[in-house]
Amino acid sequence: MIWVGVFGGIALAGLIMLIAYAVWLAHKAADVMSEVQVLADRTGQLFDLLSQVQVPDQGLDPPYRHSDLTVVAGVDH
Repeated sequence: MIWVGVFGGIALAGLIMLIAYAVWLAHKAADVMSEVQVLADRTGQLFDLLSQVQVPDQGLDPPYRHSDLTVVAGVDH
């Protein structure tokens, strides 16, 4: 009847390890969900910043003209 105690001990140890693993996994899942929430917040901030960017109109003249450029000494164009 000693085998009942051996298998019972193995089963109890396995159950304790299973519970410990489940607790560890729950903590890791909570950490991952926290990081996903931070990523979602940062993504929202990025989209807010991108919505504030104003793209210049392509039909306008450039801010400089070729005649406005100065000649640099020693460089031929």
